Amino acid sequence: MQDKAEVRKELLRRRDRIPPEVRKAKNSIIRESLLSLGEFRNAGIIFFFASFRTEVDTTELIKLSLSMGKHVVLPKVNTDRHDLLLFEVRDFGDLTPGYMGIPEPSAETRQMSINDVDIVIIPGAGYDASGNRVGYGGGYYDRLLAGLQKDIPVIAPAYEEQILDSVPAEPHDIRVSIIVTDRRTIRCGL
Repeated sequence: MQDKAEVRKELLRRRDRIPPEVRKAKNSIIRESLLSLGEFRNAGIIFFFASFRTEVDTTELIKLSLSMGKHVVLPKVNTDRHDLLLFEVRDFGDLTPGYMGIPEPSAETRQMSINDVDIVIIPGAGYDASGNRVGYGGGYYDRLLAGLQKDIPVIAPAYEEQILDSVPAEPHDIRVSIIVTDRRTIRCGL
């Protein structure tokens, strides 16, 4: 069994090594692929993560979703309870740097539940084609998605460099249903 912390470190190294101009081109391909998914087109309420550091850039996706009239929900880290609070966002400009500098919504907007959303767009360090996900080690998204009471698509935008043949998984780890990379869309067949 591979050590998850070592795998995470290697995946983040691989992602960080993608040159900025290449990352920009990959972001554009991933954005167009994600926008073309039926699951995305049919969703009225979308949970996004606000991209940070070298993650796949979600800024344009969030702005486009808002301009399409979709409801956008973003997380705010609650460090006291080690969980994510969800808030509806009406304007990307309303986000402010929060936990670790990650853009977060203000607590003045409407609070939402994970069960209010139609699809989830989730971050991660890496994935395998079975939908196993290596997160960042805090368990925030596993705890959030464990509260899902309906079957909705969990979609991971990722660079091809973040896909491995196999990643270590534990029983409490939440799997993703679709991975959208700059080269392919992987339907994980959950």
